[in-house]
Amino acid sequence: MTAPASSQSPEASAGDTDGEASSGPAARDSAARESAARDSAARDSAARASAVPDPGSPLRPARLGGAVWLALAVVYVVWGSTYLAIRISVETMPSFLSAAARFLTAGLMLSGFLLVRSGPAALRVSARQLASSALVGVLLLTGGNGLVVLGERSVPSGLAALLVAAVPLWMVLLTASGGERPRPAELVGVLLGLVGLGVLSAPAFGGDIAPLGVIVIICATLTWAGGSFVSKRLPMPGNVLAASAYQMLAGGLADLLVGLVRGEAHGLDVAAVSGRSWFALAYLVLFGSLLAFTAYAWLLRNAPLTLVSTYAYVNPVVAVLLGWLILAEPLTGPTLAGGAIVVAGVCLVVSVSRKPART
Repeated sequence: MTAPASSQSPEASAGDTDGEASSGPAARDSAARESAARDSAARDSAARASAVPDPGSPLRPARLGGAVWLALAVVYVVWGSTYLAIRISVETMPSFLSAAARFLTAGLMLSGFLLVRSGPAALRVSARQLASSALVGVLLLTGGNGLVVLGERSVPSGLAALLVAAVPLWMVLLTASGGERPRPAELVGVLLGLVGLGVLSAPAFGGDIAPLGVIVIICATLTWAGGSFVSKRLPMPGNVLAASAYQMLAGGLADLLVGLVRGEAHGLDVAAVSGRSWFALAYLVLFGSLLAFTAYAWLLRNAPLTLVSTYAYVNPVVAVLLGWLILAEPLTGPTLAGGAIVVAGVCLVVSVSRKPART
């Protein structure tokens, strides 16, 4: 309990002298005015404090820094080119074993870099963090990327990229299931992007495409979206590079196990692997994994999930353009129209994600 505001303090009573007795009423009036002024200042200060957002409140960042846009650019361009690299690598390499070679090599290189730069402490994590990293790595790199590699044995790289564009839709649905309501404009952007991808992929489905390969890649989009979703809700290592290293090692080991179970090692002749496939694998290790995957893992922690998922809209456009530049694939009217619609959907989602929103 606090004392009433009108009570006199002991110090004030002790300070009165006989010579000041005649000025008592004036002093009391002055003290009352000072007390009222202090109370008013306290109320103003409390009001200003309550207007400052709580750092722990569920707010999206009002501004996204340059690092976010740089990481997005890397994921947009580099991952758009990996579909072509995967298609070339599986020309003479088995699917899951090539994926295992990619991620185990990248994971070991990243772990070695951390050890040299920061010592063993950089890789020290708790058992829960290690388990979480392993789960996310298997979902992303075995269920996600590994199935894409398998599907691209019968599905063209451009079409594979188009199919992977379903990832943002699954992410929005998973986000909604987690209690976070997507903005209407974000949903419109997702749907607009899917319409554009439908325009892009319609001519491809008129050709001779293996249905099983298409189904495999659709399954890959589901597991990739699931891995991206749970990575934001599990206890991950504080060091993003360490988390990426553990994810790649876990995913690579799972790819190796699946490849061995599928019998991909039987009859494997390393000498028969073409130089084109080796070059493609090296590109996937250095750029697709060490650079782009690490950028993606960082984005999952530092940007809205709906913004991060827009990479799946841009990647098909990059894949189609690379097919035109490198493989002389024709740029048809539907390709140009679908690409324009996709870019419009990305711009809508990006513009909405930059604005603050309370949940």
